[in-house]
Amino acid sequence: MRREFKLPDVGEGLTEAEIVRWHAKPGDTVKVNQIVVEIETAKSIVELPIPWDGVVSGLMADEGQTVDVGRPIIAVDTDEPDDASGNGAPRTEAADADRAGAADVGEVKADADRIEALADDLVPRPPAEGAVEPGAHGSPAPKEERQAVLVGYGVKTGTTKRRPRKSRPDGPAQSPVVPAAPEPPVIPATPVANPSRVEVTAPSGPAALRRVAVLAKPPVRKLAKDLGVDLTTLAGSGPNGSITRDDVHAAAEGPAPRATTQQGEEERIPVKGVRKMTAQAMVASAFTAPHVTEFLQLDVTETMAAVRRLRTIPDFAEVKVSPLLLVAKAVLTAARRHPMINSSWDEAAQEIVVKHYVNLGIAAATPRGLVVPNIKSAHGLSLPELAAELGRLTETARAGRTQPAEMAGGTITITNVGVFGVDTGTPILNPGEAAILAFGQIRDMPWVVDGELAVRKVTTLALSFDHRIVDGELGSLFLRDVGAMLEDPLRMLAWS
Repeated sequence: MRREFKLPDVGEGLTEAEIVRWHAKPGDTVKVNQIVVEIETAKSIVELPIPWDGVVSGLMADEGQTVDVGRPIIAVDTDEPDDASGNGAPRTEAADADRAGAADVGEVKADADRIEALADDLVPRPPAEGAVEPGAHGSPAPKEERQAVLVGYGVKTGTTKRRPRKSRPDGPAQSPVVPAAPEPPVIPATPVANPSRVEVTAPSGPAALRRVAVLAKPPVRKLAKDLGVDLTTLAGSGPNGSITRDDVHAAAEGPAPRATTQQGEEERIPVKGVRKMTAQAMVASAFTAPHVTEFLQLDVTETMAAVRRLRTIPDFAEVKVSPLLLVAKAVLTAARRHPMINSSWDEAAQEIVVKHYVNLGIAAATPRGLVVPNIKSAHGLSLPELAAELGRLTETARAGRTQPAEMAGGTITITNVGVFGVDTGTPILNPGEAAILAFGQIRDMPWVVDGELAVRKVTTLALSFDHRIVDGELGSLFLRDVGAMLEDPLRMLAWS
């Protein structure tokens, strides 16, 4: 039995994903739960297992191709019998998928009927010898036949009549002689899940006519109508040549201006996957929440000494201890002291949601873009546990293995820009959060200590916050508390 595995929704609201790498090829034997493909969603790389035992009969998407959720991506021949064999096999999800494939074939047949009708309209056909035109005296009653409908809307039966054809004006009144018409287009017998475009072309010549049936979803058709775009003039970039919203927008914007630079001076990188999601989230955040950013420069010499001391303690032998660990602990402690900083704005309910737990987000740069996984319930972790989670989270993110669930539900975020050798920045809020702290590089600087100039370890913090929730006083108190704990780590013990 042939079964087709469809691309699932592995995250909330996922509509498409890119095929990154196949772990199986046609002819390979696969087992249940064996990883067969890696996909890149709008958030991360996800490995997908196959739900059946069998032999791979075909890969239905190429590496690097973007595929819509619900589209088949791999076919597997299993040992289970087909339902049509009369063996009473139970109805399963896979069987439903096979029936859906059969429905697709029915749609193709419906298209064939529609094409034939178009061909008849374009090129008249002579009636068969001895045939009587519909509607003539003594003609048989109109027969029940299948009516062609749009792909995806099913088919229905009904009584249809072909309109009578007019005789040629210059031909005889009886027994007209009509030259043989060309055969209608041949429809492929093999199933086509979603035929992209079917053309019916009349004989060549000055009076040649052409009609085109275009594959596009209803929302895309509405968009094209609103923007005044003729779908029949477009070449679809979607699955099986279907026209996408991007195709319509590109057509509405007109042709790109001719490049004036020399060859090799420009490179165009498609915006997709993690980078596309990040761009959309940052734009939404920047133009939804009113951002305010405050800065604080401080002496972290004692924090650096504490980091060196922690590295010698056996409890931290198996984990990485860095200044970020103490910054994270300071943020958790300050959030407990100032709960409103760890909240979100509910626009629909017109409420502020104060969260008495902290899912601490850590912004991480990856080859595919910025991701912000978070440590769940970080407020309840001990310092060694927090260090272990920071290490695991960072390694997973850099390897591109962060799962969508690990990036959902964050409440407050830290972005460590100091690892790039910069002092600080003005970070944009992670959507749904009220605050984000940027931690700059630590460097030697002249600093006044007890009235005397000394060389100290200095860093700069930047706190961006949603001014609908956090006013200047609250933001300043929170930032000052984080700074105080980094200047003197013993405060963490006093305030915890």
